[in-house]
Amino acid sequence: MTGASDKGVSEALYLNDPDGNGVELYWDRPKKLWSYDSDGSINMLIKELDLGNLFQELD
Repeated sequence: MTGASDKGVSEALYLNDPDGNGVELYWDRPKKLWSYDSDGSINMLIKELDLGNLFQELD
């Protein structure tokens, strides 16, 4: 794994395949959890993904 990010509306893991190609695996959060600006546009962000919290969901 080369990285992981929380984009507010989705979460993503970044990996390299055996040939060194970058691969992004991402999944959207439910729209009811998205944050919107006062003008109605989606408020996106990029921050480090909490991997501990993600792995707890596997239990």
